[in-house]
Amino acid sequence: MPESLSTDSVGIVTPQTLHFDTPIILACNRTLDQYDLVYETYGTLNADASNAVLICHALSGHHHAAGYHSADDRKPGWWDSCIGPGKPIDTDRFFVVSVNNLGGCHGSTGPCSTNPETGKPFGPDFPVITVQDWVQSQALLADRLGIHCWAAVVGGSLGGMQALQWSLDYPDRIRHAAVIASTPRLSAQNIAFNEVARQAITSDPDFHEGHYYQHNTLPRRGLMLARMVGHITYLSDASMGEKFGRELRDQAYKFGYDAEFQVESYLRYQGERFSETFDANTYLLMTRALDYFDPAYEHNNDLAKALRKARCEFLVLSFSTDWRFTPARSQELVDAMIAARCKVSYAEIDAPWGHDAFLIPTPRYTAVFSAYMDRVGREVGA
Repeated sequence: MPESLSTDSVGIVTPQTLHFDTPIILACNRTLDQYDLVYETYGTLNADASNAVLICHALSGHHHAAGYHSADDRKPGWWDSCIGPGKPIDTDRFFVVSVNNLGGCHGSTGPCSTNPETGKPFGPDFPVITVQDWVQSQALLADRLGIHCWAAVVGGSLGGMQALQWSLDYPDRIRHAAVIASTPRLSAQNIAFNEVARQAITSDPDFHEGHYYQHNTLPRRGLMLARMVGHITYLSDASMGEKFGRELRDQAYKFGYDAEFQVESYLRYQGERFSETFDANTYLLMTRALDYFDPAYEHNNDLAKALRKARCEFLVLSFSTDWRFTPARSQELVDAMIAARCKVSYAEIDAPWGHDAFLIPTPRYTAVFSAYMDRVGREVGA
């Protein structure tokens, strides 16, 4: 049994699957006639279903946010540091739902799934998905779970975009939104990084225009390169320098192109591991959803006008060394919330780990997050 299965762990958890046979109409004007959503729950739903918290995952995330799937697991869920008894999202108080997004590759219907019309995997024929589509599917999931209003919707990075979209699309079904290490829309630089990643995948000879399943292969090299590019943007220069510096693997130049520096070896390892566990078509979908997200777009680029729909309270957190979604972008969001007369709490956390800092439980981050969620809990009597 993992050592961290202690009093602050949710313990062994089992993913669940809900099948939906009512068609869902997507933002791209295509329809999925049926689909599955895989999710996990932690904690207990109270009598009036008022203590439910939704966790929205980032680009490469999934439903397994906390606890372990078996006693043999070496690592817990991706946000185990923040979800569990006594943690910021306290499962002794809240009923926590974490879902694998539609279009994902960890059980929910996506490009890897069988297209009932052809009997083959959807592959590149799977519809383009947006943040609005994810929120719609999550609302349908909430209906099936008997949850009319979330005590909070919480997410980091792309998950924070979903939390923000919830406040706009279902203002009466959310009391609080925690938007962490996120942005109201991508900068041109961020879109450029995503495009480089997509080009790495689609130019892989094993991509086969997205139909690699039928060719019994995977675009591993392209997905590996895409992950390497992404991973660089998630870390800060300081954190990479502290972790690797310019250390050579063998303490001598070899005058070649193999991985000579420790940071090269690390990136190759991360890319190779990712290419074995994530689907390339899903990566393309997720990055495009990031690109499209822009709540102000339909309001003449007036973010404050878009936010006037919101009725919930907001927690916005940024991290000092996050250059992917900088504190300035969070401050832009907060300024628009204030202009829209939203109630918002904001903190910039001094942390050296770049964008990945939202996954690391630093003392001030934990204190601010815990204090806010404590207030959420007291409001619903949890």
